[in-house]
Amino acid sequence: MSEDGIATPADSASALQQEGWEWAIVEIFGHRRHAGRIREEERFGAKMLRIDVPTDGDPAKGWETRYYGGSSIFSLSLSDEPTVMKANRPYDSPYRLTVAAAPSVPDEGVATPQDGEPL
Repeated sequence: MSEDGIATPADSASALQQEGWEWAIVEIFGHRRHAGRIREEERFGAKMLRIDVPTDGDPAKGWETRYYGGSSIFSLSLSDEPTVMKANRPYDSPYRLTVAAAPSVPDEGVATPQDGEPL
């Protein structure tokens, strides 16, 4: 905590570690990939991996929790918070940004139908 009593990012990181949390990227069966905070928990009489994934890369929007057994983990890479948040940001398609279409102007010399006239 800083001198003025305000919590710093280092404080929140150490608080997470004290609660058993670590930041990681986890692959399940080699087909699913999750990036979030992880810890080992006992559920149903067995040790399981708990991974909390931030919604849209923003913890203020909430967390999605998933549990996996140890045998389903294909790989686990320890990471840091900024990398996890970046990995969970929604994908912005480059096609979302388009150029406005030019207004259609009839070519000169081409007959255009007037109101009520057939083509």
